[in-house]
Amino acid sequence: MQHLQIIFENKDYIVVNKQAGLISEKSPYEDETVENQVLNHLSTSKSHPYLGVIHRLDRVTSGVLMMAKKKSILVKYNELFSQRKVQKTYLAIVKNKPPHDSGILKNFLVKNQKEKRAEIIENSTKNSLNCSLSYRLLDQNEKGYLLEIKPKTGRFHQIRAQLSHILLPILGDEKYGSQQTYQPLSICLHAWKLKVPVLGSSDFETFVAPLPDNVFWKHFEID
Repeated sequence: MQHLQIIFENKDYIVVNKQAGLISEKSPYEDETVENQVLNHLSTSKSHPYLGVIHRLDRVTSGVLMMAKKKSILVKYNELFSQRKVQKTYLAIVKNKPPHDSGILKNFLVKNQKEKRAEIIENSTKNSLNCSLSYRLLDQNEKGYLLEIKPKTGRFHQIRAQLSHILLPILGDEKYGSQQTYQPLSICLHAWKLKVPVLGSSDFETFVAPLPDNVFWKHFEID
C-alpha cells in the first residue's frame, strides 16, 4: 500500500499529493485508490466520514488533488472548477527540445473512445473541443527538458496530446509516442500547483505538491 501524503487539511476539505499509478476515485476493480486512502485516513477520527471528489487526475499523473469533506463544499468547489476559476500548474519532462522557451498551444481535440486517447486536429468539427495551454521551459539536464504548463481548458488528456502534437511527448507516455521508459503506470507529468479561491473571500490560496522522489526529477532546478 502506498503512503498517503497530505498537503493540507481543514474541516472542509483535504489536499493530498496523489501518487502516480493510482486512480483518483473508488472503483470495484481497484484494491487501492486515492479516495480509499483518504477515507481510511478520515475514518481514524470519524466514523462514516463524507468524502467528495472535487476533481481528478489520470492514473499515470501525480500531484495535487483536492477532496471535499462536506457535500456543500463539494458543490461550491465543483462550480468553481467548472467556471475555470481555479488555476492548475503542471510540470512535465520531455525528451525533445521545445521549439521555443515559451509558447501557447491552441488546438481542437477529439476523444477517441475506442482507444481511450485524445487526438489533435487542425480544424473544428462537430465532435471536437477547443483546447489551449501555455508552456514555459524551466530547466534541462541529461534526463530531458522540464516544462511548466498551465492549461486554459480542462480536456481529456489535453496536455499529453497537445505536447505530443508538437513532437514533445511526455517522458514515459507510450500512448502518445514516448520512446523512453519511466516507472510502471506512470509518466513524467506532475500536477504541481493548485490555486483556488478562498470561499467567501476575494483571496486565493495555493497548494503545492512535492515532486516525485526519483532520479528523473531530482536534479532539475525550479524557480
